[in-house]
Amino acid sequence: MANKKIDNLFFFSWLVSIIATFGSLYFSEIKNFVPCELCWYQRIFMYPLAILLCIAYVRKEWKMSLYACILSGIGGCISLYHYSIQKITNIGEHAIGCSVGIPCTAQYINWFGFITIPFLALIAFILIFSTNLIIWRSIRGN
Repeated sequence: MANKKIDNLFFFSWLVSIIATFGSLYFSEIKNFVPCELCWYQRIFMYPLAILLCIAYVRKEWKMSLYACILSGIGGCISLYHYSIQKITNIGEHAIGCSVGIPCTAQYINWFGFITIPFLALIAFILIFSTNLIIWRSIRGN
């Protein structure tokens, strides 16, 4: 894969992480939506991605895509679990890890009946993961 294509893919994944980071800050700081415990875990994996991918993009260190895959994969699993406990009644009733303050089943937004904050995070994690997986596979082939 040409370096320009890898460069564009890396920029795209960084852009997704920045949008997700600022989106979560918008919901908590501007809209005053208090994050639940699982939202904090998702932030723990998203916020470093914005920094990691920026540094990797500037320095053209494409091998950082492996670390981006790991962070986004774990964050995506947390988002999928969080989204599941919001939308699947039986799971939400027996959810683990949501003990402090705001319940993890709370849905501050519910656009079109299925788009919630964990869903948005899941989409961002999937985009970052798949983009960096493509990059990782292409540089391993070189």
